[in-house]
Amino acid sequence: MKIKIDRYFRMMILSAAFLIGVLPGNAGATLPLMNNPLPDMLKTVVPGIVNISTRTRIRYEENPLLKDPFFRQFFDIPNVPLEREQQSLGSGVIVDAKKGYIVTNNHVINKADKITVTLQDGQNFEATLVGSDENTDIALIRIKHDNLVELPKGNSDLLRVGDFVVAIGSPFGLGQTVTSGIVSALGRSSLGIEGYEDFIQTDASINPGNSGGALVNLQGELIGINTAIVGPSGGNVGIGFAIPINLANQVINQISQYGEIKRGQLGIQMQDLTPALASAFNIKEQKGAVIAGIIPGSPAQKAGLQRGDVVIAVNGQTIESATKLRNRIALMQVGDLVSLDILRHNEEINIKARLSKPMAATRRIQEY
Repeated sequence: MKIKIDRYFRMMILSAAFLIGVLPGNAGATLPLMNNPLPDMLKTVVPGIVNISTRTRIRYEENPLLKDPFFRQFFDIPNVPLEREQQSLGSGVIVDAKKGYIVTNNHVINKADKITVTLQDGQNFEATLVGSDENTDIALIRIKHDNLVELPKGNSDLLRVGDFVVAIGSPFGLGQTVTSGIVSALGRSSLGIEGYEDFIQTDASINPGNSGGALVNLQGELIGINTAIVGPSGGNVGIGFAIPINLANQVINQISQYGEIKRGQLGIQMQDLTPALASAFNIKEQKGAVIAGIIPGSPAQKAGLQRGDVVIAVNGQTIESATKLRNRIALMQVGDLVSLDILRHNEEINIKARLSKPMAATRRIQEY
């Protein structure tokens, strides 16, 4: 037994020596086990990530009694400032070097009176807000500088669970920090973090201050904007969320063109196609979105959509749930033509509708 144990530990020591690249009898030699592509990739990517700090003046509401000079004098109440300054930190990604456009989260710059951008080389610039969208938590800011480095954009629709990713940002104000991990899940929604959710979930460490930073693939392509974490203490526990760049692009394009989001409305109420509903409708499909209601006078009604129709694709893209349909429609503009593949009485048909402005008088949370 002793011989077997000694032999086992000898094999363990030799294995460890091999892994760290040290060979017996040649203590100074190292063995390159693999070519690590991350350092070279990061050299080109990191200059495209910025630190963002904001200052916001918050005014307090004063009790009416405190406005009375006699009351203040009687109780000897000193004059105190009714404003305080709040600071916050976050990250951003340069997406257009020529125009100086930087994308970040709306919650990073929301209501800020001053936005300061710090580049990797330490240069500081005051940024202006181009526009933002609270529902997707995307904001676009701009600085004036001639030598910016923008990140190439990847295709987040091609991501697979298990793909390696790298998160870059400024957690806790420490400065640029790089963490790595994998894509843990795709299409995360119903988290109550944003109005429109289709998150990439990753175990790459994301902490406060990473918001607005980049999630990149091993080719150095931007595939997500780091946005949120789930954890009991507000720190990383291996569950972080990023907005897919394909979703963010649609918001960025509208903001850069119009300075705002011109969200179109189809005019439907929807719910997931559950196995119970599929059985009730006597259809084989197990994924899709069931139209539960039609707004009178809406594009949906004019196009001929009916209650009970099951939407299975929008503009050729498969719809697995009501959330997916909601996101697809919400990111389209007023006047866009949408092509809907639906099931009606077990027959697949195509219906086209042109989106209109939201009808404020009848709009509810479930109507899109």
